[in-house]
Amino acid sequence: MTTFVLVPGMWLGASAWRDVVSRLTALGHSAYPLDLSLEPGTDLDAHVAEVIAVLEKNDLRDVVLVGHSYGGMVVSTAAGQAADRIGRVVYVDSGPLPEGVSQFDTTAPEEQEQTRASVVDGLVPVPAGVPEAVRAEGRPHPFASVTQGVHYTPEYATLPQTLVTCSFPADQVRGMVAAGHPFFARLQGADVVELMGDHWPMYSRPTDLADLLANL
Repeated sequence: MTTFVLVPGMWLGASAWRDVVSRLTALGHSAYPLDLSLEPGTDLDAHVAEVIAVLEKNDLRDVVLVGHSYGGMVVSTAAGQAADRIGRVVYVDSGPLPEGVSQFDTTAPEEQEQTRASVVDGLVPVPAGVPEAVRAEGRPHPFASVTQGVHYTPEYATLPQTLVTCSFPADQVRGMVAAGHPFFARLQGADVVELMGDHWPMYSRPTDLADLLANL
């Protein structure tokens, strides 16, 4: 039996993982899908603290810590701070950004301007272009969390990693890792597995995603 802690991306909560959790538990595993705070002003450090609190409160060990999209920023920082509780870090269409880089930093200047203009009371609204399932469950996301950079401890480097790539073919990702692309540099030696489709496999391919996680 494996223990999974599942961290959602922007705008989403624990409910995004419901079908993945159902499959994992049917296979005999334990799963903890998280509801990160989406209150205005919540930053990355606060989300990291929420993950670590779940690990400590439930005394979880040898955890497979999974982050989707923005959740990758959260698990990157949390894993290094709680490395003694982590067995593997899994990125679902995400990855470990360079030290000090935020998710906001990875977007083009034009997109940054659009995002800043859309912020209301410190929150980024759910965009129109996401799938209907995401719009149905999504809530505005705290802007402060996506503009704070990730931070790594030395212990992070000791943890096994897996990248589940949904938006790019695995061979392309491996090539970017080998070339030392800054957004993939920390994935040297990581497992790269392909689950092609859209950016939201917990909705579009939940059984396949759960089976992939269970087989790591």
